[in-house]
Amino acid sequence: MMEMEDGRCLRADVSGPRTESGKGQGRDTRMCGDPKMWFPMRVTYQREMKVKAELDRLGIENFVPMRYKVVERHNNGDTELRRVLVPAINNLIFVRSTQERVSELKRTNEVLEPLRYMMDHTAAREHAIMTVADGEMENFMRVASRTDDSVMFLDDETVLGKEGKRVEIMGGAFEGVTGVIRRVKRCKRVVVEIEGVASVAIAWVPAGMLKEIG
Repeated sequence: MMEMEDGRCLRADVSGPRTESGKGQGRDTRMCGDPKMWFPMRVTYQREMKVKAELDRLGIENFVPMRYKVVERHNNGDTELRRVLVPAINNLIFVRSTQERVSELKRTNEVLEPLRYMMDHTAAREHAIMTVADGEMENFMRVASRTDDSVMFLDDETVLGKEGKRVEIMGGAFEGVTGVIRRVKRCKRVVVEIEGVASVAIAWVPAGMLKEIG
């Protein structure tokens, strides 16, 4: 299915979703009006919090990973440092709805116009809109919703190595979370990633709590 400029959808041949361990990104396999799905979306000019507020007002489920950042505030000549919550990944928001609804809002709501679909360049066909399966998104949010020092958000240059063992955490605050062992800042860590979109590492997990999975 391809989105047209007016928000209508064209039916097209589609490839099935990746099914490794029952998870993976969708491959735009649903037609207009089908059940809700997660869309990773770009927001131009760092307006993700304004977009989030509007989605919240409309009752549309969404997620913006956040982290604390120390910023300088100037007041009457004095400078003070404050910790404030800011988006952990610039210009990114996840929206759970139908493609038909998202396209309609992009077309008719001025606040939501900056939303841009992310395209899945690994799909067999062109113009495939990227989606994320509910299970994969829930696994990611279990980690990415933390705002303390127990997690760290990564860019492509932070992670060394393309391969790693897939593991499940068997206890503690992240029990049930699955991820991949990767070397981050010279240490092996459990990394939870949505391929091509975002990666977040857990700062420390005892080796005895890790179970290798297929």
